[in-house]
Amino acid sequence: MKKLMLLLAALAVSLTGYVQTAESYFKQGEKKYEAGNFHDAITLYTRAIQTDPGKINYYIRRGFCKGLDNDYKGAIEDYSKVIQMDPKHRWAYVSRGSAKNRLGDYKSAMEDFNKALELDPSDQEAYNNRGFSKKMLGDKEGACEDWQKSKKLGNEEAKIILKNNYCK
Repeated sequence: MKKLMLLLAALAVSLTGYVQTAESYFKQGEKKYEAGNFHDAITLYTRAIQTDPGKINYYIRRGFCKGLDNDYKGAIEDYSKVIQMDPKHRWAYVSRGSAKNRLGDYKSAMEDFNKALELDPSDQEAYNNRGFSKKMLGDKEGACEDWQKSKKLGNEEAKIILKNNYCK
């Protein structure tokens, strides 16, 4: 009986080397993301979340990859989870707004960009993306104001938009 217990203990110790941690799934997901394999990255980020659902960064990265994989609804779900976990996570609002823009939900996207700008009035990305929402809603003047602010804060995309004379 003692030999059996020792054998089981040794087996348990050797098997723990094969148990993946949430962080190891996340790191594998990062490698897949860097290789442009968003589908596999999403799968690995999901495993990381299942293993440790309390890490905001796992949801952010999965949402980002879902957006790159054209799953904007899925991205919105992940960013909404981040906001539920941390209502002051500015980047989650910007990212969720961007996904909503992609789905044509411009009014709701603007609410997210407004919230991001409430949290950080110097967020160049929020101004730039809100400019797109305003443009699509027919507010050319408001869009141009946002792009001017975004450009002033250093956003390269806003510089290109303004250089191409959209606002003249």
